[in-house]
Amino acid sequence: MSQRYRMFSHVLLAVCLSGVPAAAQEGGHHDGGHAVVIPAGEAATFLAENAAAMVTMMAGMDVKPTGDIDADFTAMMIPHHQGAIDMAVAYLRYGHNPQLRRLAQEIVVEQQQEIAAMRLALGQPLPPPAPAPTVPEVPAAVAVSGDGAAASATADCRPQ
Repeated sequence: MSQRYRMFSHVLLAVCLSGVPAAAQEGGHHDGGHAVVIPAGEAATFLAENAAAMVTMMAGMDVKPTGDIDADFTAMMIPHHQGAIDMAVAYLRYGHNPQLRRLAQEIVVEQQQEIAAMRLALGQPLPPPAPAPTVPEVPAAVAVSGDGAAASATADCRPQ
């Protein structure tokens, strides 16, 4: 990973994972005439997940060129697309705007399709089928209602 990206990632993670100062808990403070708001709760958790996705993406994109333009392009673009998927999934966990949630769902599907297309174009194997990243895993012990029917899992991936 290049020094510039490493420094950016560390600063971004430090900001997102740091504690929330008392001033921010009270709605922020003013810094040079501009309101500074440090998020708490869901927003902080979302930002931390988003920052982790960005750090992983940037590290994955930092590839040593091989001289094969096709391979080098896909070696950088696949982590870039996966980063978009990871950020969209984080948004789906915490975001509330219906239009943005739909857009995030589309990003997940389209980016997965583009990753598959890049791998196929280079003759690389596709990953094994897996559940959509926005569907929560079904716990080993499924809750059973009083009439013996299994409770249905929700497709909403926000924390309950």
